[in-house]
Amino acid sequence: MKTVSKAYRKKDAMQLVTGQPVYMDDLVPANCLIVKLLRSPHANAIVKTINTAVAKKVPGIEAIFTWEDVPQDAPRYTQAGQTFPEASPRDRLLIDRHVRFVGDVVAIVAGKDEKCVDKALRLIKVEYEVLDAVLDYHTAKDNPVLVHPEENWEALCPVGADNKRNLCAHGEEGDGDIEAVLANSDIVIEHTYHTKACQQAMMETFRTYCSIDLYGRLNILSSTQIVFHTRRNVANALHIPKSMIRVIKPRVGGGFGAKQTNVCEVYPAFVTWKTKKPSKIIFSRVESQIASSPRHEMEIHLRLGATKEGIVKGIDMHTLSNTGAYGEHGPTTVGLSGHKSIPLYAKAEAFRFTYDVVYTNHMSAGAYRGYGATQGLFAVESAVNELAAKLHMDPFEIRQKNIVKEGDYMPAYYGATNTSCALDRCLAKVHEMIRWDEKYPARDLGNGKVRAVGMGMAMQGSGISGMDVGSATLKVNDEGFYSLVIGAADMGTGCDTTLAQIAAEVLDCELDDITVFGADTDTSPYDSGSYASSTTYVTGKAVEKCALKLREQISKLGAEMLECAPDEVTFDGRKVYVDAAPERGVSLAEIVSASQFGHMVPLEVTETHTSPLSPPPYMVGAAEIELDKETGEVKVLEFDACVDCGTPINPNLTRVQAEGGILQGIGMTLTENITYDAKGYPMENSLFQYKIPARVDIGHIHVEFENSYEPNGPFGAKSIGEVVINTPLPAISDAIYNAIGTRFYELPITPEQVAMAAAEKE
Repeated sequence: MKTVSKAYRKKDAMQLVTGQPVYMDDLVPANCLIVKLLRSPHANAIVKTINTAVAKKVPGIEAIFTWEDVPQDAPRYTQAGQTFPEASPRDRLLIDRHVRFVGDVVAIVAGKDEKCVDKALRLIKVEYEVLDAVLDYHTAKDNPVLVHPEENWEALCPVGADNKRNLCAHGEEGDGDIEAVLANSDIVIEHTYHTKACQQAMMETFRTYCSIDLYGRLNILSSTQIVFHTRRNVANALHIPKSMIRVIKPRVGGGFGAKQTNVCEVYPAFVTWKTKKPSKIIFSRVESQIASSPRHEMEIHLRLGATKEGIVKGIDMHTLSNTGAYGEHGPTTVGLSGHKSIPLYAKAEAFRFTYDVVYTNHMSAGAYRGYGATQGLFAVESAVNELAAKLHMDPFEIRQKNIVKEGDYMPAYYGATNTSCALDRCLAKVHEMIRWDEKYPARDLGNGKVRAVGMGMAMQGSGISGMDVGSATLKVNDEGFYSLVIGAADMGTGCDTTLAQIAAEVLDCELDDITVFGADTDTSPYDSGSYASSTTYVTGKAVEKCALKLREQISKLGAEMLECAPDEVTFDGRKVYVDAAPERGVSLAEIVSASQFGHMVPLEVTETHTSPLSPPPYMVGAAEIELDKETGEVKVLEFDACVDCGTPINPNLTRVQAEGGILQGIGMTLTENITYDAKGYPMENSLFQYKIPARVDIGHIHVEFENSYEPNGPFGAKSIGEVVINTPLPAISDAIYNAIGTRFYELPITPEQVAMAAAEKE
């Protein structure tokens, strides 16, 4: 291949590294209104009275909006960026009199500058009726305190939601007689695994700019992954026609799923729609920490049965997920905890997967890379590592006995067949990369420090099967260069580049001959958005189909100019020539010129793609740690990983995706934590308290690839974006067990816990 599988530099690389104005706040006018939010200090309360009279007199204040400006009996909306009909309940009002978590919105203030807005925020007087709060998600289901008692709460999809029981979702499924299988197993591993909520902590906080265009329409420029869903959600929140809204995405300074939820867009949109003046909102880091959309806290009770030879016979999983005050992504993340972990073990004769997603008076959770699979894989892979230890079996050996292989039927993965898989080769590769036999399980350095290794494996998906839609428009321009128009959002992943590589491969042209534009709801073809690891597999296939169709159109017009039939010519990327007489041909530039004068063959094509399958990418990861028994400090010296993502379209971008995801997984395992005080206030409200790892905090990350070929993906490609975050959790936690002999079932594993466990052992 000429372009695919080549390590091209990102198309926007130089603009980004030289600090060119490409992000939202670089592009907005200086004189727009500044929008800020007054937030609730209570976890559950009713606003009895709110006095804004004095605040409105502050010079420069344009408007202050409260619940009195929003009909409380109007239809509610969801901020989740999901395909309609959304699985997430419609449980929000733009400003609700009933505030449901510390940080919920009480008032919107807009003024000419930050100084006057900050002053006005301090002058608003609010009297609250403080209510009992549901702060323990174990007691949320059927609690007498209802997070959503209102009658206009609505669930559009049958996900087992019931607001009168504090249930955002409930489900049960299975295959085979799990109780009989577990009863007949030689060994059963049974534990409850707990993963805390954690923040995406992207560098660019949530931010949106709004204005009114020449036609009186609301224009939204937002750092978002989901332009089309944003249009729908804002229209539902403001109760205005979708035709009156345009959403555009600039460069995005990181999303990781946080920007698959419309955390901030509705507030400046409301201000601009009411005042007809441009406005912007930029969340502070504190707001992004206390009022955003972190990963769902989950508690997973797992029973895993196996033979004494190490064959996994059955898995029984129950997931309890805390969606917080609102239900964004609650019904959908929980499913992945089972669907993307249980199917790894192909020899299981039965499984059962049940779950409850509950409302509490904590900050609402949302999408985060891994999307529930991360939590489920920590549980399943930790249980398999424990099984290996009990059987005195090597963790790599036990997995080689059990793994799913190409062609296997996967009842726990929606009944799909595994169409491509190199998981066995990934296991062998990582075993070699980390020099497992030399290091396993641990080496005492004799100075209170121990080095140990651990491993885990993972799977994910490639888009949402039968649902996600990707589209692409390609047209030929003067002199023969191409414009690729997409609705997918490049959020730093480089999809503008990889999708252009797919088009260039089909059109047999240079990558620089493809210009990319996206995403804009007025001009881009419809795309579900950049989430669920869908872009390369779903939108990439749409680009491939589109480029193939455009080749046909170029050949058709070239044949018309050469006065022969389309099946008698060939297009080689530069010219169309007659097969029987190759010297007779017309250049692409000549064909484009002809299309603009006196011809009726369009050189612009739009294609759409959806897939009934979501072929899983696979990954194996192994960690080497150094643990200090006295201080409890755990350093990751080396992390080796091998990924099967089908055909990597751009190996460089694929590798850095993997490295970034591994780093986030290390943070989730060791340092990242969200805790609340007794009144429901999140304690980690800045990056001083919320500890994310940087490159200097870890040793070496090595990533390799073992390529399968996915027949349903573009040039054999599957996804890469999410699977890469999942293996550090079980790998590092097992390495800690190998170092000190104590197994941890809750993340993060703190130095205090490690030091105390080591002291107890000694």
